[in-house]
Amino acid sequence: MKNVPIIVAAIVVLGLAAVLMGTGGDQVETTEEVVPQMQKKEEAALPRLVDLGAGICIPCKMMAPILKEMKKEYQGRMEVTFIDVWENPSEGKKYGVESIPTRIFYDPEGEELFRHVGFFSKEEILGKWKDFGFDFEAKDNE
Repeated sequence: MKNVPIIVAAIVVLGLAAVLMGTGGDQVETTEEVVPQMQKKEEAALPRLVDLGAGICIPCKMMAPILKEMKKEYQGRMEVTFIDVWENPSEGKKYGVESIPTRIFYDPEGEELFRHVGFFSKEEILGKWKDFGFDFEAKDNE
């Protein structure tokens, strides 16, 4: 807990750097409105993968094409959301993010199943979903 102020300060400083340098990269597209809030449990219909990162973070940039591909490939079966915590620091705080990138896996009822910090390959992500009973590879993708 002693490191929390240091981490928050680092996020703010790096956020400012991101704004000054531009975010660039191939991030998963987000809508123009404010980043969607976690759906209420009774409204959630799909398992959800939330990726919290930043546009200039190297592991985040490595994750971006994977998440973009998964968002398209598993549309209608899994929700994939990217939140830039440098652009939206309150979101990082809301999700309890201490380091990026952080991925949070939610079941269809909105319960957190697992979180992972750092790079996570598509195969590892799908394997983790499978551990929780969601076999996205079982269905043929058109």
